[in-house]
Amino acid sequence: MKPGVLIISHGSRDKTWVSIVEEAVGQLALGEGLPVAVSFLELVEGRLIQDGIESLEHAGVTDIIVIPLFVSSGSTHVDEIEYALGAKPAPGKETGLEPFTVKAKVHYGYPVDDDPDIAVMIWDKLRGLSKQPERETILLVGHGSRHDGFRQRWQQGISSLAERVRRISGAAAADYGLLNPDSVRSKVEYWREQGHEVLVAPLFLSEGYFTKVVIPERLQGLEYAYSGQTLLPHPLLPHWIEQQVKGMLKRLRG
Repeated sequence: MKPGVLIISHGSRDKTWVSIVEEAVGQLALGEGLPVAVSFLELVEGRLIQDGIESLEHAGVTDIIVIPLFVSSGSTHVDEIEYALGAKPAPGKETGLEPFTVKAKVHYGYPVDDDPDIAVMIWDKLRGLSKQPERETILLVGHGSRHDGFRQRWQQGISSLAERVRRISGAAAADYGLLNPDSVRSKVEYWREQGHEVLVAPLFLSEGYFTKVVIPERLQGLEYAYSGQTLLPHPLLPHWIEQQVKGMLKRLRG
């Protein structure tokens, strides 16, 4: 058995977005001799998932540990990639993603969801906005999903993560809002009516259209605090990947 690691993210035409993901992976401490490939679902020519599979198999990898670098198991992308890699027999919803050609055995990991490391990362990016925690609500904002099953997984993960952030921050409350279906504006309005200052934290890997344009547009005219800072860059994200890979390697090697 020769294991390797395939880290899969969504991808972007923005080269800065891609480089931020690559920098995080470049900080991994997984030991020498463990091949690692970074691939993207779309938009990054020559770095797509099939390219990553082929580079690992060319290096002699027999078992591929896949880390889906997405923020929620409610993402349809997490589901369709698992299916296309042959790690599950059918997708949770119809997909246009064709099955990949894979000779190695695939061991599919898990996305961010409510990991404790991620809660620390969110608070690190937000703590500069906090003035009176006892009068503040932290509102996590995620993409969400309109699809049954996926929406519930989004809600479960982000609500649990919000509670983790509340405990480490000392804030009076924590809640979440989703862009799909839209609940962000109503959540800010609700907590303002309770007399709370609202600190809005985007649950996205890196900055882009949703964090720079969509969230501010949804909240136009309301009083809230927003840094726009996303999970990356942060040293704990490589640690999260390392812990997952090491756990899967331990199970693989018995």
